Amino acid sequence: MLRATLVLRNSNFKKHTADITAKAVSRADLGTPAAKPTATAAPEETMMPWNGWFSSFLKDKLGDEKYEKVRELILYRPNDYTGFEQMPRPNTKLSISDKDPNLTHKFRQPSPGSQPPVELRETDASFGNAGDDPYDVTYYKRDTGRRYTSDPASLHRDLEKIKLELLPEDDPRVQEALEEFEKGPGSSPGNKGTFATGKSDFDPTGLRATMSTNFEATEASLDANMPDHLPTPTWMSEQEEIVAWYEERDLPVSIGGTGYGNIPIGARVARW
Repeated sequence: MLRATLVLRNSNFKKHTADITAKAVSRADLGTPAAKPTATAAPEETMMPWNGWFSSFLKDKLGDEKYEKVRELILYRPNDYTGFEQMPRPNTKLSISDKDPNLTHKFRQPSPGSQPPVELRETDASFGNAGDDPYDVTYYKRDTGRRYTSDPASLHRDLEKIKLELLPEDDPRVQEALEEFEKGPGSSPGNKGTFATGKSDFDPTGLRATMSTNFEATEASLDANMPDHLPTPTWMSEQEEIVAWYEERDLPVSIGGTGYGNIPIGARVARW
């Protein structure tokens, strides 16, 4: 440790890195030349010049040829490019071509500091609608498949609504039941956008945060995402061929198209 301290103290590495490494900037410096990083590449000079002193000592005493023989005898894969280190060193060169041995790639090259800033988009058309928030990954507000089965507060609300609509409208008891139905379960009122840090209006619907989520907004979102199309089976495009097949054999036409999941005859033979 004493030897390493002396080497660093007498080295010009500290002064060299101070000229190229990133520095702390204040908020007032943002957007000015003072905030521009000066480090565009990792330094080539090692930060641990004492590292490998024993190997250098053996190589000095044994010579290159004997040293390589001893090294290959003792070490496991001594020429592995990573040196079995989890994080590659900045000066580690990785060959990326079988044809050109000079074509290599170095860790974090080009350096992140020399790249343009990250673009944080507020909208992204690849996430569905062009106006959708690309960072909003909530699914419950559009999970129409489990709408009437998973939440106890909304369990079979669609059936309850149909039952109430079939009852006499002028009956006071029916009117009272309809009013209670429209109110909803009364749970999950949400915090109305008031958090511990104060009032927030980053999401008027209140569905982005757990504490602001409410039943009314969830129901409105599910209504907007309810499917409005009729699913079509895959055999609909071949219905004419299916009907012609039965008519040619003078057989009654079955419902739908068969042929999916047929079990081979050999598999239906009893094995006992």
